[in-house]
Amino acid sequence: MPEPGSLVAVGMSGGVDSTLTALLLKEHGCRVVGVTMSSWIGDYPLPPSSQGVRSSCYGPDEAIDIAQCQEFCRQQGMKHHVIDVSEAYHHHVLDYFKDVYRCGRTPNPCVNCNPKVKFGALLDGIRATGIDFDYFCTGHYATLVRPGDDVRLVYEQLAVSGESGQQSGGQTGQCAVEVPVRPVMISAATDRRKDQTYFLCRVPSATLEQVRFPLSAYTKQEVFQMAREWGLAAANRGESQDFIPDSYLDIIFSDQPSRPGDIVDLSGKKLGVHRGIQHYTIGQRRGLGVSSNRPLYVHSIDAVSNQVVLCDDEDLLCSGLVARDWVWAGDYAPESAFRAQVKIRLASPAVMSTIQPLEDGGYRIMFDEPQRAVAPGQAAVVYYNGIIFGGGIISREIR
Repeated sequence: MPEPGSLVAVGMSGGVDSTLTALLLKEHGCRVVGVTMSSWIGDYPLPPSSQGVRSSCYGPDEAIDIAQCQEFCRQQGMKHHVIDVSEAYHHHVLDYFKDVYRCGRTPNPCVNCNPKVKFGALLDGIRATGIDFDYFCTGHYATLVRPGDDVRLVYEQLAVSGESGQQSGGQTGQCAVEVPVRPVMISAATDRRKDQTYFLCRVPSATLEQVRFPLSAYTKQEVFQMAREWGLAAANRGESQDFIPDSYLDIIFSDQPSRPGDIVDLSGKKLGVHRGIQHYTIGQRRGLGVSSNRPLYVHSIDAVSNQVVLCDDEDLLCSGLVARDWVWAGDYAPESAFRAQVKIRLASPAVMSTIQPLEDGGYRIMFDEPQRAVAPGQAAVVYYNGIIFGGGIISREIR
């Protein structure tokens, strides 16, 4: 928790997590300012929520959430500000989402939104209003830690031996550089079922220096219980949703006509016609629109030939991947191969792997056990002892 008396800006969405975060900080003795980002500009004909509360982080019901945040802050005697992040959101989330899908890849808009918008444009907007906050707090379920030793020593301990230019494992000598690299790093929260660290993997350590996650020590059940005990209206809301529901995808992609193309198997045999490659992801089974006497899955998406390639389940296994555009803790990119765990999607467990730097700045990751449906465009996140060391974007799978 921030120190009592600190000026704290709390990112509020109207949900139970961020609302309780603001109240906990107030009770802790902090000076709390609520901030809510505004991204909606009405450029997509998305329908309003039938429940009166928006079902995603982008939609026409944004004003309802803002009003709820404003009312809560008024009742608690807190100041509240609405920060316009619509330009950044449209560029880094919506346009990014559509462009990556149309290139035959599977984007993760939340992984891009966090560093660019929630912990980027929003913080810039808060500062632009003149709020000189000590900390920025959110209701994320994650923990912030700082290593006791130079992070480079950890890489030395994890290094793979026997390859050119690499150090053998087990070295614990002092680093030659006088200033140690001890960045703020992200670790899992107490409630592992609600762990959100994967989505935060690309928030830079420099930004995290001024960030705190007050809910890190609580479970979701405890959060709801405290919210009910305090009589918070947000306790009656359902779980907040990320980005947009699948039912809105046709509307989001309506700015360009869909290009139907062939659905083929691994041999190139035509099985059917797809309605546009943006509607398909690696590993997808349902909604393929083809008849078969056995289950088929999306093996790959070829944007150049405008084809969706299907396969059997066993053909989805991959021995590794190549990922680029990395964000490493403390901006220190490891220079030698090392061993750690890698997570290729939120729902997949982290698996032990060998991470090898490439000459072009990318990293080749080889799994100890083959992994299913590696999807280019998704994030590959490197963990050690549950702590994030880096996050990159998968550029291709290794089969």
